[in-house]
Amino acid sequence: MGCLPLPILFVLGFLIGRAVGGTDGALWGAGIGLATGLVLAGIFVALVRRRR
Repeated sequence: MGCLPLPILFVLGFLIGRAVGGTDGALWGAGIGLATGLVLAGIFVALVRRRR
């Protein structure tokens, strides 16, 4: 997992937001992509710690 999904989801959200809503959509998409990446990373860390 690592930190790679964070920038990937950030850029993916930016691109989708740009395609859908222009400049404002790009900003919202990037924010949503970053938040999604942080949530998924937190879930992954919680699952790894629970496993031990």
